[in-house]
Amino acid sequence: MAASRARAEWVGFSTIIIREFNRIVRIWGQTIVPPVVTATLYFVIFGSLIGKRVGQVGGYDYMQFIAPGLIMMTVITNSYGNVVSSFFGAKFGKHLEELLVSPMPNWLILTGYVAGGVLRGLLVGSVVTVVAFCFTHFTVTHVFAVLSAVLLTSIVFALGGFVNALFAKNFDQISWFPTFVLAPLTYLGGVFYSIKMLPPWALAVSHLNPILYMVSAFRYGFLGTSDVDLRLAYGIMVSAVIVMFALAVTLLNRGTGIRD
Repeated sequence: MAASRARAEWVGFSTIIIREFNRIVRIWGQTIVPPVVTATLYFVIFGSLIGKRVGQVGGYDYMQFIAPGLIMMTVITNSYGNVVSSFFGAKFGKHLEELLVSPMPNWLILTGYVAGGVLRGLLVGSVVTVVAFCFTHFTVTHVFAVLSAVLLTSIVFALGGFVNALFAKNFDQISWFPTFVLAPLTYLGGVFYSIKMLPPWALAVSHLNPILYMVSAFRYGFLGTSDVDLRLAYGIMVSAVIVMFALAVTLLNRGTGIRD
């Protein structure tokens, strides 16, 4: 009985991931091309044009400095966007109920959607990394830092997209948080500048931004330098994964946004 149930749960879990992957590939013009074009424009405008006037940041060419930040920004937005659109689409299409009455536990359903978000985030992030190599040269200094930071960050924002999708009642509400919260935090998270360049009051405020720690940890993997304490950065990322996962499972178990 236990083996049969485990096999059924695995089939359901893998089906969610395969469906998410097929969705990403099927609408590649919406999932892959736009973020790559946007990142290319950032490299051209901020890197090639403005970067020449900025000079070096932290001892590195400006293009080298912003490349990890742009890659991480792409991972964040795509991990978040994939889950919020996919899960809300399931709610809106009224086929989520079929999944909820299946033998799969809620935590496994959540994990499947999160895995889909992580898959898209890493896929698009990898493509943007290739684009970055077309504009500048940088090497991976610490492989573990690169892989762990991008994976933890992708999980955090995939979970955030899931929570947003649970509360959203229409398509306008799934775009509110990315526009008014996620985008400002990302742009003010040290993607385009080092926080050491900021005045004291802005420096203090920047340390309240969790995205700063994620970007800095990821940048450390490439450049070997960080604007923040890496132990604190990883503590924040791991804690965020645990808290967000527990919150998402609790809301899903309560039927928040589903039974309304």
